[in-house]
Amino acid sequence: MAKTRPGRKDVDSYTIRGTNKIVRGESYRLRKCLGFAAGDCVLMRPSDTSKPPYVARVEMIEQDNRNNVKVRVRWYYRPEESIGGRRQFHGAKELFLSDHYDVQSAHTIEGKCVVHSFKNYTKLENVGAEDYYCRFEYKAASGAFTPDRVAVYCKCEMPYNPDDLMVQCEGCKDWYHPACMGMTIEEAKKLDHFVCSECSSDDDMKKPQATFSASLGADGKVEPKRRKR
Repeated sequence: MAKTRPGRKDVDSYTIRGTNKIVRGESYRLRKCLGFAAGDCVLMRPSDTSKPPYVARVEMIEQDNRNNVKVRVRWYYRPEESIGGRRQFHGAKELFLSDHYDVQSAHTIEGKCVVHSFKNYTKLENVGAEDYYCRFEYKAASGAFTPDRVAVYCKCEMPYNPDDLMVQCEGCKDWYHPACMGMTIEEAKKLDHFVCSECSSDDDMKKPQATFSASLGADGKVEPKRRKR
C-alpha cells in the first residue's frame, strides 16, 4: 500500500460533492478495525464528456493542509479499452480489474457503483445502472488476463454472457444459445423442453424424456450452471 505523501494525511472517507454519498478507501485503520478488504467502487468523470464514466476502486484518500482531497485508485477497464477489444461473450456491464493505479482529484468522482463477482451478478434479480461485474484481472501493459481459462458452453464453445438467453439440454445438461440451435429467442422462450442435436439420436429418443421447463427471469435470461472441461 502506498505511503501518504508529506504534507498530506490519510483520511477514512470523502463525501461526493453535491451529494450525501460517502466514499471509503482501503485505509490501514479501517482494515484493521472493521475488516474492510477494499475501498468503494466509484464512477469518475472522463475528460471527454462523450464517453461513459470511468470505473475505479478507491485504494486511499488523502487530504492536504488546504483541504484538497486526492484519491488513489485502481482502474477497472471496459472490454473495448483492453488490448483485443470487446468480444462476443463480454457482457454490457463487464469490467476487468487492472493493475493500473492512479491519483486523481476527488472532485472527479461522480457517484458510487458496485462491482460484483461474476457469480453474484448472475444471481441478481434486477440489474441497476450502478451494477457491474468482474470475472477477470487484467494487465494493462501485456493484455494478459487472470484466469486465462474459463468454462465454455454451447456448440460455439464460448464463455457465458449473462446478457444472452440460453437453454439447457435435458440430455447432456449443457447450455445453448438459441441461434446456435437454429431457433429464435421467441421460439426458445416458448420451449417446455429442449434436447440438443447431439442428444437427439435415435437411441436417445427411445429413452423416456424428462420435461424441462426453461425458468426465465424478468429480464429474459436463463442462468447456466458452470460446467468444467
